[in-house]
Amino acid sequence: MGTPRQMDWLEMDASAPILLFDSGVGGLSVLRAVRAALPDAPVIYASDNGGLPYGPKSEAEVAARVCGLLGRMSERFRPRLISIACNTASTIALGMVRDVLAVPIVGTVPAIKPAAEATRTGTIGLLGTAATIRQGYVDRLEAEFAGGKRLLRFAAPELVGAAEAKLRGQPVDPAIFARAASGLRDQPGGTEIDTVVLACTHFPLLADELSAAFGPDVRFVDGAAGIARRIAALTQGQTFARSAPDFALFTRADDGLALLQPALASYGLTRMEQL
Repeated sequence: MGTPRQMDWLEMDASAPILLFDSGVGGLSVLRAVRAALPDAPVIYASDNGGLPYGPKSEAEVAARVCGLLGRMSERFRPRLISIACNTASTIALGMVRDVLAVPIVGTVPAIKPAAEATRTGTIGLLGTAATIRQGYVDRLEAEFAGGKRLLRFAAPELVGAAEAKLRGQPVDPAIFARAASGLRDQPGGTEIDTVVLACTHFPLLADELSAAFGPDVRFVDGAAGIARRIAALTQGQTFARSAPDFALFTRADDGLALLQPALASYGLTRMEQL
């Protein structure tokens, strides 16, 4: 006989969604990987646009907000699994969310381990929000997986706004990407960087622009594929069936959301709702 959690899976509605949560549109980079791994899985993409950006907020503010929102969403939508597709929210609130919700939770952590395995020069750059790069969790990842390597960190909050603007079809100042590159390159040893960790799910949406700023000799690493593999493993054996089209959920009404419709549709999110 299976465990209670296993029995719940056997009885689960096949249309129970995977809930992907982010502060904005960054989690779409994770959704892309989840779609590739689990094309039949129903998905709700939840954006806390009412709380964006998370980077300048205190740890207490982020933890309280994320726990409260995910509690409401879990009660309303009954997801089979929640992925916090946001590095800042995960490094701050993942443990607390797991303590209060009886649903599998997959977090997002900076991809320091694969970057350490990929680097040839031994010097790695890390771009993230101010909140992410200062977390002790990042220190522990560095100590565990990047021993003997040099990890240089730079807070690039402008990139969050750039990704949000790009997906809305709005112009983005190229100087933003140049500042991100120089923020790492100008540090002692920065010219040796050959691998950069994109420690914010917004940043892979800007891969082309960042590649142009850093040059062809730098590779970028993010956690999306690893998150998708973890979600696939935790839902292995479950049945998926869409009873309705996938949709995007927002925490605040915003006239600018209409500009996101074409981008959301390209990710299979054909309608928008408000929490």
